Amino acid sequence: MRLDDIDGTAVDSTVVDAASVNRLVQQAAAIGQRIYIRPADSAATAYTSQTS
Repeated sequence: MRLDDIDGTAVDSTVVDAASVNRLVQQAAAIGQRIYIRPADSAATAYTSQTS
């Protein structure tokens, strides 16, 4: 989840595979963006794998 800089509320969320997490962390760090990373629930994982 991308977090708002002012109050920390979720701005948007994205479900990605483990290989993409490092890239997203590096991008967020480069621009000083706050993100929250957590494991996806099984429903989101199933949806992602079906649409990939």
